[in-house]
Amino acid sequence: MGDICENLDARRIPITTQDRESGKIPYYGASGIIDYIDKFIFNEDLLCVSEDGANLIDRNYPIAFSISGKTWVNNHAHVLRFKNIATQIIVENYLNSINLEYYLTGMAQPKLNQAKLSTILIPKPSLEKEQQAIADCLSSLDKLISEENEQIGRLKDHKKGLMQQLFSIFRN
Repeated sequence: MGDICENLDARRIPITTQDRESGKIPYYGASGIIDYIDKFIFNEDLLCVSEDGANLIDRNYPIAFSISGKTWVNNHAHVLRFKNIATQIIVENYLNSINLEYYLTGMAQPKLNQAKLSTILIPKPSLEKEQQAIADCLSSLDKLISEENEQIGRLKDHKKGLMQQLFSIFRN
């Protein structure tokens, strides 16, 4: 993978909780946003990949996730820049779909170091037009999944409200 992206790990800076000033800029860790702060170190489309933690095996959250705009990333997520967004989308989806245990080091805490990350072979078409078609398809499916998850959330809230009304009738 090292030949299709630029690794920006050297620009990551961790900030302790007490040193963070509250703001509107997402502060990312290995599994996504962990806080909002007032400063940024990146201002572009990037891909973050979890560097360490049980989630690399458990997969309770995506281990690869796109970020955009003003952001700050700590040292628990690799930061990758791609020449085109289609390749980034393909890599993100691929990393979230494969078993990474072969690439992990560490016993107590799984770790995907920069050297191992760069050796992961990414299957992708060589033509940008084909990459774009695949990326568009994956993005469309992600959008549909997100919309369905929002609908499920609304239905769960509706059910909860109905249950509260129903059981309050029987309590009285």
